[in-house]
Amino acid sequence: MGTLIEEIFSRKAGRQVHAGEILLLDVDYIMSHDNTTPLAIKAFRDIGKPIFDKNKIVLHLDHAYPAPNILAAENHRKIMDFVKEQELPYLFQQGVCHQVMIEEGFVTPGSIVIGADSHSNTYGAMGAFGTGLGSTEIGVAWVTGKCWFKVPETIRVELRGKTQPGVYAKDVMIHIAGLLGMDGGTYRSVEFGGEYIDNLPMHERIIFPNMSTEIGAKCGLIAADSVTINYLENETPAKGPFEALLPVNPRYERVLDIDVSLLTPLVACHPDVDNVKPLELVEGLDVQEVYVGTCTNARYEDLEIVANMLKGKKVNPLTRVIVTPASQRIYKKAMQNGLIEILMDAGCTVTGTGCGACIGRHGGVLAPGERALTTMNRNFVGRMGSPLSEIYLASPATAAATALTGRITDPRNYL
Repeated sequence: MGTLIEEIFSRKAGRQVHAGEILLLDVDYIMSHDNTTPLAIKAFRDIGKPIFDKNKIVLHLDHAYPAPNILAAENHRKIMDFVKEQELPYLFQQGVCHQVMIEEGFVTPGSIVIGADSHSNTYGAMGAFGTGLGSTEIGVAWVTGKCWFKVPETIRVELRGKTQPGVYAKDVMIHIAGLLGMDGGTYRSVEFGGEYIDNLPMHERIIFPNMSTEIGAKCGLIAADSVTINYLENETPAKGPFEALLPVNPRYERVLDIDVSLLTPLVACHPDVDNVKPLELVEGLDVQEVYVGTCTNARYEDLEIVANMLKGKKVNPLTRVIVTPASQRIYKKAMQNGLIEILMDAGCTVTGTGCGACIGRHGGVLAPGERALTTMNRNFVGRMGSPLSEIYLASPATAAATALTGRITDPRNYL
């Protein structure tokens, strides 16, 4: 009986556990991508023991894919050779790793999924424990099938009310980041709940655990419920039955109570995610690039918001507007329903799936002195290219409005 993280870990441990305990637990899946797998392979070679369970290893090519340079190509070759050598069953080249992990049914309520990527917290949207680890720990987990954890204390974020028109889940999470700060959740489980969360569809729920990374959290969790189970049964190949997990008589370190109906559109301003300002305070700032993408806001519904706002219009001709769907499945659906055509007709550049622009590798790198308005989850110095550029974070609707004017613009003017 306890917080959501205590409930998940207790079931895995086979006994009741509490915050502060150190546990060695079996993991369900171990994820890494083209940036981190080569180092995990090195750790695995150094250990010199066989893989514990090949079916637990899930590899992705997404961060520098297709390869923008020779080094990236060499990493891809190294991973391909390893997959062939070890006869690994899961290698994906179809989008951002976290989106694909969810779409392909690897993340289910109560599971433990570790990933060599900081935004592995994303899996908490499904009522699972997801966290980011270093490549060496991933290599060790390949051999042991286990990982150690210290059960974290929990901060509960209670969200109530209904957002105003033009205010989205991204605005709410940006507000939370502003309140807690970049280290406000350090080695904590941040549990998101309340009537607002209960009424959110899955594509918006994902934003909260995803961006829990930005406040230092060990994990971000949302209790699995009928929305979760319906998504798993209808949108993924995951096999049930699935159990709805809830906190039971929890003791929280802290409770943050927020009425979302009071919020207006927000922007996380350069250079930190907790540098949060109401949009009207930065409205009118020129931008050279608008980027709609990443594991935070590049799902079908996000593209739909942008397409609906741009339909029949043209983006500012002096602003690069880049749209990167989170996965091939999303891309195909957007094509079938005409969204891609709308975006292209409006003057957007629609790219292949992946993480390149988000991490400043390719597909949208910023020059010195440039400013970008993006749907990303982080905006530290140099994230998208030049350390002399600036990144502002906002909702897809704010991105669409900004694309039309070439300046940071309130989306409520266009809804």
